[in-house]
Amino acid sequence: SGVPVFLVGHVTKDGAIAGPRVLEHIVDMVLYLEGEPFSAHRLLRGVKNRYGSTNEIGVFEMKEKGLIEVANPSLAFLSQRWAEAIGSVVVPVLEGSRPLLVEIQALTNPTSFGLPRRTANGIDFGRLLLITAVLSRRVGLKLGNQDIIANVTGGLKIGEPAADLGIALAITSSFRDTAVDPEMAVVGEVGLSGELRAVPQLERRVNEAARLGFKRCLVPKAGAKIRPLPKNIELIPVSTLREAIGLGMVGKAD
Repeated sequence: SGVPVFLVGHVTKDGAIAGPRVLEHIVDMVLYLEGEPFSAHRLLRGVKNRYGSTNEIGVFEMKEKGLIEVANPSLAFLSQRWAEAIGSVVVPVLEGSRPLLVEIQALTNPTSFGLPRRTANGIDFGRLLLITAVLSRRVGLKLGNQDIIANVTGGLKIGEPAADLGIALAITSSFRDTAVDPEMAVVGEVGLSGELRAVPQLERRVNEAARLGFKRCLVPKAGAKIRPLPKNIELIPVSTLREAIGLGMVGKAD
């Protein structure tokens, strides 16, 4: 009869739809409305779309009158950022096909226990351990006696390796008590040898950083050619994590 029907259900602890999986095959579209309990922002994400793409998300904020669309989510997630904060880095990530600028924070502190603790909020715990090991082994940071806390502000969750370089710079900034260049966005995947690997859709990430007023973008040298490059932003291609740390810190870290 041409009448759309919405079925609202629950999800399990693993994030899958509760009940028989046949339900997902019957419907034309499956949408997840996600968000942290103490965050005002909600992400509407499509995981199935029979007649279109699932590479789009909607960002909403809970107001007194209900959910209101966030027209500029990058600006909303960075609105409370302190530019000169220690251990703070801005990373352009992709949510579906939509570029977002998010702030990654890190804090290191000498441990009071026998074994140092690692805490990850909004990022994969395994990636945090990997980046910590690379910083210790390839860069020479003595993190073996440091508690490390990494956090993504705004209640977002980042799953892509493109945020590796941002996490590494945030940890280094906190450990050396030196701020990262506040007008710089960083993106790149970190390998086990300390090399930086290319990330997909770099052009869209750089354009989003330029749109919000960032003057420089630290990117992997592999795949760093962008044509045309926005006039108000400079690309800084680097090959290794050690080189990125030397160029990204305000005080020119060693």
